[in-house]
Amino acid sequence: MKKVGIVSCYFQENYGSMLQAYATQKILDDLGYENENINIDGLKPEINKAKAAYFAKAALTSDILFYKIGKALNKIRVKVGSKDFVENTKIRHRSFEKFKNTWFKVSCKYESKEELKRKCSDNYHTVLVGSDQLWLPANIAADYYTLNFVPDCVNTIAYATSFGQSELPKDVQEKAKYFLKRIRHISVREESGQKLVKNLVGRDIPVVCDPTLLFSAEQWMEIQPEKAVETGDYIFCYFLGNNPKQREFAKRLKDKTGMKIIALPHLPEYKKCDEGYADKELYDVNPGQFVNLIRNAKYVCTDSFHCSVFSILYKRDFFTFRRFTKETKVSTNSRLDTLFHVLGIKNPILMGDEKVEDCMNYRIDYNNVQNNLIEIRGKSLQYLKKALLDTNEEMPNGN
Repeated sequence: MKKVGIVSCYFQENYGSMLQAYATQKILDDLGYENENINIDGLKPEINKAKAAYFAKAALTSDILFYKIGKALNKIRVKVGSKDFVENTKIRHRSFEKFKNTWFKVSCKYESKEELKRKCSDNYHTVLVGSDQLWLPANIAADYYTLNFVPDCVNTIAYATSFGQSELPKDVQEKAKYFLKRIRHISVREESGQKLVKNLVGRDIPVVCDPTLLFSAEQWMEIQPEKAVETGDYIFCYFLGNNPKQREFAKRLKDKTGMKIIALPHLPEYKKCDEGYADKELYDVNPGQFVNLIRNAKYVCTDSFHCSVFSILYKRDFFTFRRFTKETKVSTNSRLDTLFHVLGIKNPILMGDEKVEDCMNYRIDYNNVQNNLIEIRGKSLQYLKKALLDTNEEMPNGN
């Protein structure tokens, strides 16, 4: 029996990536569709080669180059860094591997994109890409998350897929136009992505919620441990960026509240500002435990989209920080702006130098947020159900 093939980052050792991939799989389960994540292992050499070629050609533009060099240097520091850091990175890897092997349904291995293309119509009636920042310029150049390997006779859906930035470089715009015309049903996660698609190919498409928001706080209990990962009153910190001011803000919050700081360092990149600011650092944490840590925290400090999402679902007092300046080309701030706007959260997204006392006075109207969430969740499910019912072999008009 043919299935829905999911093109996602189920393999990416990042809490947000794995949780959104799990949510995509689960919503298809709940809607009664047999599905599997398309195994990327055999395709990685082709994808990585294309990405490398893109960066060699295009990344010589200032901040993109510096951003990539910075990430590369951080990974090198891991390899030559302290024995403890290297060991902690291995511990985190094992936590992700166990979660992946427990919760994800993965297809057989395809040795090339050409093999996947040949077998696609035999194995899948629909191929769905999403969510996450799968349409970053390098991924468009790598030509996997574009679904160009899918034959015209197979239904294609983009659910809450993100460009990761508010504009595309000119060198990938033509490629973007091509695949955006081919995918039958397109939805995006950010308003900036909605504008991008309209400007590139003239299609009016909906903004839908991230798949993690399709489920209630209670439904997310399924993947969590029964007991709290950490006990007592604590401030949970999860930062992906490299901004010391944001760690200093957490320390000022600790001084104000008297609560301990529990930090989850982002690996495998080493950041000096992660050293010494927390009372306790955790490494053996899988995505289910990550959600548990947010659920049981008194306060959350983060620059992560998905950490903010689960803080909202569990109605936490949380402070979200900008990881990038507005001028940075690799900025992913737009997803946080859309999240807050759609859910009616008026609290500012912080930089880190704000007064803690002022920020503690911010209040989120969670009754209003819940009403907005129910509305966007309903519209998103309606879009997905309709898209999945498409069995035509021709490109439909509309979204």
